[in-house]
Order: sequence, then C-alpha cells, then structure tokens
Amino acid sequence: MAKIIAISGSLRKASFNTGLIKAVANMFPGQVDVGSIRDIPLYDGDLEASAGIPTAVEVLKDQIAESSGLLVATPEYNNSMPGVLKNATDWLTRPPADIKRVFHGKPVALTGVTPGGLGTALAQSAWLPVFRTLRTRPWFEGRLMISSAGNLFDEQGSLTDQKTQHSLRQFIDGFLQFIEDG
Repeated sequence: MAKIIAISGSLRKASFNTGLIKAVANMFPGQVDVGSIRDIPLYDGDLEASAGIPTAVEVLKDQIAESSGLLVATPEYNNSMPGVLKNATDWLTRPPADIKRVFHGKPVALTGVTPGGLGTALAQSAWLPVFRTLRTRPWFEGRLMISSAGNLFDEQGSLTDQKTQHSLRQFIDGFLQFIEDG
C-alpha cells in the first residue's frame, strides 16, 4: 500500500493549507502521515557547519525518504511560494549527498488553498523548477487549486465544504494511482 507524507507550507495553527492536509489524513487513515516544517530554523550555513543538520530536518528527511510519495499544500504569498516552505526545502537538501535519498524519483503532488480567487496557481507553478532540480517525479495529471478558502473551512481550520472534500478525495485517489502505477 502506498504511503504519503503530506506537508503544509504554512505555520499558522488554523491555516487553510494545514486544514487541507489534516482533511487528507482523515480521509486516508494509515496511508497519509502529516509532516511538519514548524521547528525548522532559517537556513544558515554557519549553523549547519557548527551544529549539523537540525533534528526537525532529519526527521522530515527520513519521513519523505521512507514514503511512497510527497503531497505539498502550498499557500501563495505575493504570487509565489511561501518562504518558510522554500526554507524547509533548502534544509532538506543538506548535505547535498542526501538529495538523491530524499527526493530522486519521488512522486510529488502539489495543491494549495487561498482566500483569493486564483487558488495558488502561481505558487504551484513556482515550485515546479525546484522539484525538477531535485529530480522528483511530479504528478501533472491532477491539479487542485482551491480558492475562496474563507467559505470552505471553519474557525479551527477544518475543511467543512463537501464539494471541496469530494474534489480532494478524487485528487488523492489519482495521486495514489500515479504512485502505484510507478
């Protein structure tokens, strides 16, 4: 059975993207684990040289490496990817010798939620050169960009909209099929 590690690109507790990841984990218990970027510090080569790779980075690297696929829920900030998620990705590629173990050939699906009307289309596009550089295997057959998030989630950040839940389930079913088809 395919096992997905899902990561939200937001640190906010009631983040729509975190709510989306939690909804996926609830829909697919035992198949989707939730990873976190919360405790990953800003990348600093001096910190890496003096203290090594932070524990939070090592844990997430191992989760990604051991998974069958990576699901990323990216917010869109200023028409691009969020800095905290790009920073986490930069740490995940340290040392460079680990890139192949963690990312090479890894199936990756991108999705995202925004209060605006474009549904993270620009952020998802901004991630493509990064995932190409890491030699992942992005899933292009499914695309899920969710807009008007304020109408789809409750105050705790839980996805309550049934139409969006249905679209999300179809998206993850497609990604799981992509992983299984190899």
